[in-house]
Amino acid sequence: MLNAEMCDRARLARDARFDGRFVTGVLTTRIYCRPICPVKPAQSTHVCFFPSAAAAERAGFRPCLRCRPETAPGTPVQHGAGATVSRGLTLINAGFLDEHNVEALAAVLGIGARHLTRLFMQHLGAPPSMLARTRRIQIAKKLLDETDLAITEIAFVAGFSSIRRFNAVFKDTYGRPPSHVKRTRHGASLNGRTVTLQLAYRPPLNWSRLAALLAAEATPGVEAVRDGAYRRTIAMDQAAGWLSVRPVRGRHLLHLSLQLPDYAPLKPVMERVRTMFDLSANPEQIGRHLRRHPQLAPEMRRAPGLRLPGAWDGFEVAVRVLVARDVGHVSTAAVMGKLAATYGQPLAAAADNGLTTLFPTAAALMQAPLATLGLSCRATYGIQQLAHAVVCGALRFDPRVAFDEVVSGLTREADLDLASAHWVAMRALGEPDANPFGAASAVAPAAPPWLDATAQEALRPWRSYVAVLLALPYASSSRLRR
Repeated sequence: MLNAEMCDRARLARDARFDGRFVTGVLTTRIYCRPICPVKPAQSTHVCFFPSAAAAERAGFRPCLRCRPETAPGTPVQHGAGATVSRGLTLINAGFLDEHNVEALAAVLGIGARHLTRLFMQHLGAPPSMLARTRRIQIAKKLLDETDLAITEIAFVAGFSSIRRFNAVFKDTYGRPPSHVKRTRHGASLNGRTVTLQLAYRPPLNWSRLAALLAAEATPGVEAVRDGAYRRTIAMDQAAGWLSVRPVRGRHLLHLSLQLPDYAPLKPVMERVRTMFDLSANPEQIGRHLRRHPQLAPEMRRAPGLRLPGAWDGFEVAVRVLVARDVGHVSTAAVMGKLAATYGQPLAAAADNGLTTLFPTAAALMQAPLATLGLSCRATYGIQQLAHAVVCGALRFDPRVAFDEVVSGLTREADLDLASAHWVAMRALGEPDANPFGAASAVAPAAPPWLDATAQEALRPWRSYVAVLLALPYASSSRLRR
């Protein structure tokens, strides 16, 4: 837990590990900054601290134009009551409140609107509506600074319902119209229709380990890890394209390149990428907790910055698990490549490095004769049942659905064992405390003898990170499995 003294020390040291965990309000200028702001720090007696940018704006502070608070990593929320806030914040970041009200958000989370507001005030210092307003303007400011998208396009991508509303909120927040920010931006980052953005994270980030599992599970023609970058084809709201993610050398940033014919779904794409690469994690806190266990301490010290490798599409991960269970790990990539080439749609604007195909939709696989790919009747039936459940809405992979509900749906609709269901749901939702350990699982790691029920309880709420350490190709030390 942070206090004023810790925040002040982090601010004066410009400690990047605290970036996104709080903002500093300068009382003399009424401006709030990130802990890493390059401007000469104000005197300690002239500052106050807020748990979020929305809380600072609620108190009447404006964002700094030098350190750009809109580019900070996401705010990590503690577990317990904070798990509800974390789910709510994920939905807000994905744009839920752009189309619904707070009462609808509370209903999705299974609590009352007043209680939800109390939880947000406790953890983030601002109500959900203020968090949504701040997030909209942050997305807009980021796109104004980093892309050549038109101002009108940016307003609607960010979630504003009208240009007039966007202009009013932007001027109220920054004290100037968006056209002024657009004019003073240096350099362009739109090449044709390829948007490039920078996504911040708290150091350290172990890119090599994060990319290793993504590379081991890559579906040929759909995704690849090559030359230090992860690439894949994507489809969002009928808009098909591709994305590429790579680390920026010497900076705590990932470089996202994205090409779509229509950038209306840009906001949820950004949030999905952030979840996929676990960019809101607090690696110092996670590592400190896991290093308490003697079996994990050596590996955590050798490989700091462990992140959860997420998934672009939970349905795709679930299909892969069913295929791996049927044909084994060695043959899985080949079968997944054939499945994509046979039932996926070709990408019109193909990316480089051989990415030419969109992964098949659930509708395309619902009645597909998969036995022709060498799959057994059991695997064919399982994939078809999974696809049917997704098409009819009995199984959904999105943050509006609780983790336990996704697990239950996978065991019920796709005939997955509990450990595999936890693994799929963990990858799809970015759940930090899944329990995907089981000897009978197709992909999830087997629990070594030392990881008994007592040890697992002590590792909460970060059991998912232990699973990542144990899963091939992560476990660089065989001692972890003994």
